[in-house]
Amino acid sequence: MDTGVLEAKGRAIIDGNRFMTLGTANTDGDPWASPVFYVADGYSTFYWISSPEATQVRNIAVRPRVGIVVFDSQQQPGDDEAVYMAATACELTGTDLDRGLEIYLGAAPFGKGPEAFRPPGSYRAYRATVTEHFMLCPHASSRPCPLHGRTSDHRVAVSL
Repeated sequence: MDTGVLEAKGRAIIDGNRFMTLGTANTDGDPWASPVFYVADGYSTFYWISSPEATQVRNIAVRPRVGIVVFDSQQQPGDDEAVYMAATACELTGTDLDRGLEIYLGAAPFGKGPEAFRPPGSYRAYRATVTEHFMLCPHASSRPCPLHGRTSDHRVAVSL
């Protein structure tokens, strides 16, 4: 398998989209999925803005490990191109907040300045740092994948 092709597709997916599905869990392990507008800094750091009262933010406070999926929701069924990521998320503070807002506000379509995302403002800035990237193996079919022995869709690690 040419992972270079998969990696190029993965970068194009992240570059070509602006919403990610952020998967979090509460203290009981109950899952929560949230679509959030993101700005990526490269392919391993994602920034977004949320209310500190949002369910995903409360979940991150107790379980910072998150799952992320970026995909084109307009693609045709069967295309199944997406980037799946494992990450650690946090609210930004101090110099991390300054840097995060510089990146986010430089690319996001918001008319608000950085003061809107600092206390006592209604929103805060968050960052997810990716630890692993995955994409679906292109060899899955009705016959076993020659590399992984599976016929069903399955993910393979990629380096973006």
